[in-house]
Amino acid sequence: MKHWLESICGWGTKNSPEALFDRQLVWIAFGLMLTGLVMVTSASFPISTRLTGQPFHFMFRHAIFIGLALCTSAMVLQVPMKRWLQLSSVLMAISLFLLVVVLVGGKSVNGASRWIPLGLFNLQPAEVAKLSLFIFMSGYLVRKRDEVREKFFDGFFKPLIVFLAFAVLLLGQPDLGTVVVMLVTMFGMLFIAGAKLWQFIALMMAGIAGVVLLIIVEPYRMRRVTSFMDPWEDPFGSGYQLTQSLMAFGRGEWFGQGLGNSIQKLEYLPEAHTDFVFAVIGEELGFIGVTLILMLIFSLVIKAVLIGKKALEAEDKFGGYLAFGIGIWFAFQTLVNVGASAGLVPTKGLTLPLISYGGSSLIVMTTAVSILLRIDHELRLKQSDVAIHNQQESEANNEEE
Repeated sequence: MKHWLESICGWGTKNSPEALFDRQLVWIAFGLMLTGLVMVTSASFPISTRLTGQPFHFMFRHAIFIGLALCTSAMVLQVPMKRWLQLSSVLMAISLFLLVVVLVGGKSVNGASRWIPLGLFNLQPAEVAKLSLFIFMSGYLVRKRDEVREKFFDGFFKPLIVFLAFAVLLLGQPDLGTVVVMLVTMFGMLFIAGAKLWQFIALMMAGIAGVVLLIIVEPYRMRRVTSFMDPWEDPFGSGYQLTQSLMAFGRGEWFGQGLGNSIQKLEYLPEAHTDFVFAVIGEELGFIGVTLILMLIFSLVIKAVLIGKKALEAEDKFGGYLAFGIGIWFAFQTLVNVGASAGLVPTKGLTLPLISYGGSSLIVMTTAVSILLRIDHELRLKQSDVAIHNQQESEANNEEE
């Protein structure tokens, strides 16, 4: 009994034992997933009731997605990073194949063919393509690092061919948002790998020109851009979704209307539980709630960058590039999702990482977090082995003396 009381009293004062994984990253990811479950439940009540007759349909499905994501994460954590490097080209080929399949026989929703029905949920190959491209790029940068730094054509042109293959298939769905996320992340990874500044700027300008051209040639994309610039010009037409989103933020003020008290989610705001869940968060939790959630997401991004930095310093180039790629991906996708909800960028169908409703996005992004944990785990193992080796050497020297 005495020993038990001592252990309870010392729980708050003793340092926690050293762990071979980043516990803060785990809790940040769990916090975001739990926040996502709560907000998807709140935002989906009306549409769930209308479509299925019961208010918790999307909540149950999202909870199942979280369970699947955690099971996938448990398996991913067992895979060594060298195995990801070996399979990088295979993963890329599988992603390209899935993108072809979705164009041939995919499920179409709101005019976009982006999903492959799998019974329990609809697989979105675009989400798989993001992660597989970044894994492939990390492997390419390890193999061709000198070419990237010294030879413009050989170093840059080869990965651009791979990206263009993905872009053509994604634009056929159509899914410009994913193409832009992949392009920005790939450029960021090339820059971190040591590409010259003028090469980086030249490619960035070419990429911007390409995106502008793609917007101009498609009337519906032009409507999105014009409605983003002045949504109140046509508040019941092309600017409807954005004006409803802005109303949600306006109602939220500092502390929000309270969890569950959103008016805009009552089917005024389309896609309230998916692409525009951040607007419902703003209305119900206010500026304070929005700020805390953004702090959580960007804490995860900072963790990814720090893991990438530590990996590069430890000469783990593949893990370092991939960690930086995941960090850039999460940061940029968050900026686009939040920017679209707040009217800062044109509306794009991109999810809020680990929060928005959607099985494919949640599972793939949880897999990305698991890869970050694996990179960090392997680095800690190396440091632990080095520390043990140094200690053994020190003990041996002391015995000799």
